[in-house]
Amino acid sequence: MQIGAQLYTLRTYLQNEADMRISLKKVAEMGYKVVQVSGLGPIDPRVLREICDENGLKIALTHVSADRILYDTEKLIAEHDILGCDYIGLGGMPDKYRTDFWVEQFAKDFMEPAKKIAAAGKYFMYHNHAFEFERLPNGKLFLEVLMETMPAELMGFTIDTYWVQAGGADPVQWIEKLKDRIPCVHFKDMSALSNNTTIMAPVGEGNLNWPAIIKKLEELGTTKYALVEQDTCRESPFVCLKKSHDNLIKFGCHD
Repeated sequence: MQIGAQLYTLRTYLQNEADMRISLKKVAEMGYKVVQVSGLGPIDPRVLREICDENGLKIALTHVSADRILYDTEKLIAEHDILGCDYIGLGGMPDKYRTDFWVEQFAKDFMEPAKKIAAAGKYFMYHNHAFEFERLPNGKLFLEVLMETMPAELMGFTIDTYWVQAGGADPVQWIEKLKDRIPCVHFKDMSALSNNTTIMAPVGEGNLNWPAIIKKLEELGTTKYALVEQDTCRESPFVCLKKSHDNLIKFGCHD
């Protein structure tokens, strides 16, 4: 399992080619050798691949819009071939599917694109937030419905440790439940403030049980990439990514 940087953390500094060149060089200097592409400004995939190659960075996963997955599948696959990326990710469920009435329609709509992605030797990935742990009137969680309606060979889950915890669930338990469907995971820590709110924190700087999380992932051996993400940072996101990297190395992970 390699650790990588989820570039959404640095999205403010990735909106044009010049900034991308500076920022990705800094990511590589931190020690990262893997990245996830998300939140970037417009750029030709060939140029992005060139920048990553120049800095020794492999693109493991992307987050793209639902519309592109649904209606621009072939071109999206071709772009991922250029990027050398096998995992095509949806960063969040579109609002219309977030009801017990409509959640099963998600699988009906995304099944065909997922089949095309699989036929091209790639894998469709779904990234969770907290709402997937809401219990529906039938007693099931949103996430359980997604697991049951989308076959494992067609959709994996980029399980996000912070959002699992925010949903009142146990990251270790869900890593075990999804063990055959998590080639990529998001590492994100949670800290508490004096006003009883929680905030995102660099990995190892908050309260998640990282020794248990990492141990479970290593025992299962099914995760290729642990991607550090921090949507909001109280200090420079570059500092946060560096802290997360260094703490994970101390925990015994590999860059």
